[in-house]
Amino acid sequence: MKTSLVIMAAGIGSRFGGGIKQLTPVGPNKEIIMDYSIHDAIEAGFNKVIFIIRKDIEQDFKDIIGNRIEKICNAHNVEVGYCFQDLHNLPAGMVCPEGRTKPWGTGQAVLAAKDLVHEPFCVINADDYYGKEAFKLLHDFLVEGHGDNEFAMAGFILKNTLSDNGTVTRGVCEVNDQGYLTDVHETHDIAKTATGAEVNGVALDPNANVSMNMWALSPAFMQTLEDGFVEFFENNKDPMKGEYLIPVYIGELLEQGKVSVKVLETNDKWFGVTYAEDKDFVIDSFKELVDKGVYKADLFSDLD
Repeated sequence: MKTSLVIMAAGIGSRFGGGIKQLTPVGPNKEIIMDYSIHDAIEAGFNKVIFIIRKDIEQDFKDIIGNRIEKICNAHNVEVGYCFQDLHNLPAGMVCPEGRTKPWGTGQAVLAAKDLVHEPFCVINADDYYGKEAFKLLHDFLVEGHGDNEFAMAGFILKNTLSDNGTVTRGVCEVNDQGYLTDVHETHDIAKTATGAEVNGVALDPNANVSMNMWALSPAFMQTLEDGFVEFFENNKDPMKGEYLIPVYIGELLEQGKVSVKVLETNDKWFGVTYAEDKDFVIDSFKELVDKGVYKADLFSDLD
């Protein structure tokens, strides 16, 4: 069965090198976080990878990442595709407000892949490490066969997603007794503490599920997402900075009873380079995973 991994990488800057966190070498052989995500997806059974990038960085992206990944994917019968997020790629009849320079968010980014996605798919951020378990859980969900409006998300444990170097924003989830998402609260300024986590001095449950923007979705969701973008555009009160975000939109659909989202809890630790100071921790964490045998030093050598 065909299943796609859609990687949102349009946020990579046009100038490659220092300061571009998606390209920070973190593995023993200068692997970047995206390498580990693609490895874990192939291992879990995904057989198509789609990169969402910007047109202006296409050649640089292929030179530095894409061509290398394509060879690895071809060796494992995994298809690779590219699509482009563009500020002016809007619903028919809509015009980009004059002066707007910021893209329209993750919802518009995923819509860029509409013509390439014809199978159940998983969406991830390019610069997040999710761990092997989440890819396996979401892939297994996708191949089980579900209705057009039956989705899933990886539910990370809050304490496994915090930074020692500053506060973070997380989508804190409400989950019912059947394991389904009922609400997501976008929570800013979450700080790690000796006993767990807090926001402005108020303790949070360190074992709460949080969304890290890792979703399992149906191909039919693309049309739903496009319809939602039209609605967003018509009602957007902030033409310069307003963003169409997948978790916010799915939250609206949940509230209206139009979709279900199964929360698949993973105990793996999430890594990301949110702050420059996080880099050393992430490098050390990947070294530990290699030392423990979770990954080979020659990353893709165990996929044969």
